[in-house]
Amino acid sequence: MSLLTLKDIQNALPRVYEAAQKTPMELSKSASKLVGTDLHLKFENHQRTGSFKIRGSYNKISQLKGEGLHVAACSAGNHAQGVALSASLKNFHSHIVMPESAPIAKVQATKAYGAEVILHGQSFDEAKDHCQKLVKQNNWTFIHPYDDFDVMAGQGSLGVEIFDQCPSLTSVVIPVGGGGLISGVATAFKALNPKIKIYGVVSERAASMKGLFDKSNKTAPLRPTIADGIAIKYPSESIYKNYIEKLVDDIVEVSEEEIAMAMVFLLERAKTLVEGSGAASFAGALKLGAQKLGPESCALLCGGNVDLNLMASIIDKGMSERGRLGRVRVVVDDMPGRLNQLTQIIATYGANVLDVQHSRLDPDVHIRETAIEFLIATKDSDHFEDVKNALIGLGAK
Repeated sequence: MSLLTLKDIQNALPRVYEAAQKTPMELSKSASKLVGTDLHLKFENHQRTGSFKIRGSYNKISQLKGEGLHVAACSAGNHAQGVALSASLKNFHSHIVMPESAPIAKVQATKAYGAEVILHGQSFDEAKDHCQKLVKQNNWTFIHPYDDFDVMAGQGSLGVEIFDQCPSLTSVVIPVGGGGLISGVATAFKALNPKIKIYGVVSERAASMKGLFDKSNKTAPLRPTIADGIAIKYPSESIYKNYIEKLVDDIVEVSEEEIAMAMVFLLERAKTLVEGSGAASFAGALKLGAQKLGPESCALLCGGNVDLNLMASIIDKGMSERGRLGRVRVVVDDMPGRLNQLTQIIATYGANVLDVQHSRLDPDVHIRETAIEFLIATKDSDHFEDVKNALIGLGAK
């Protein structure tokens, strides 16, 4: 089997741009200040279908021959949408197997692009097994989400595109699930400038590729993660051996809290909605730091398909981790005006009360006492501590 080359990626470019668009890349001053070096954000979350997946899927499907062809794929969501739209553009039929836990927004979008959606299993790997059975039974053409030469060539178009937008980069930070995206991008970059550092980022809840990279050979237990797009339990060993081991300089893990904080930061400061798997690159850039990234880096925001029902919880979690949101529980004498005194202190310190829970039945509360819990919004962790200490200073217990 021949390995992917820069020429293969360049040959794929005309096909890729029949369906995909060139996405913007900007130097973010706020992100650069936080990381400590110039950091560009590649807004692939603005891509058609909301992620990079259209690049690889269309490059593969556009080369298939046959009238009314049936293609199939398994996906947590983004590959599903890429295959569904690519098949529709070529007048093919598409059948997508998705985990039952797939975000509702991604399921609905996949259907809207013309696919038959089949929900099966609790993980990508269970969906994949079921998809392969259906492919054999119905003689469909399987479109692999990452372990496919033409798919990787399509994803590699991002490497050429990023290099054209900023050839002075010293490093690129890329989310890693199955490894197709980082393999394609790394192939392009290392051919264009071998000195560029390629860093991968995995969720600590789906870190099997890092296990291969670290030579621990451990299959990390797969747990629910907000970075569902990179939640792969069994990554391709051939991709690892042929591309990642040779081309990637390091892979780092990021936690759910770090991903949530990255999503909130990007929404608030970069004014862009990024899903967990896409925001993992920014979280990884923060963990890697300026010394490893070099003077000019790029974080690839590879997708923006977020379940809005989940986003509210993510915002709360991210703000809490940044000290912007917190709960304070106080036990005070149950007397008229006490609640007013407490809220006046909070207002004096410039914090905002979002919710109040008032209980005289709390088991820790004595007769003629009451427990009051505030949910407050503050500027940062120090501000939160100032407000809490002021409440305690009033005599709160």
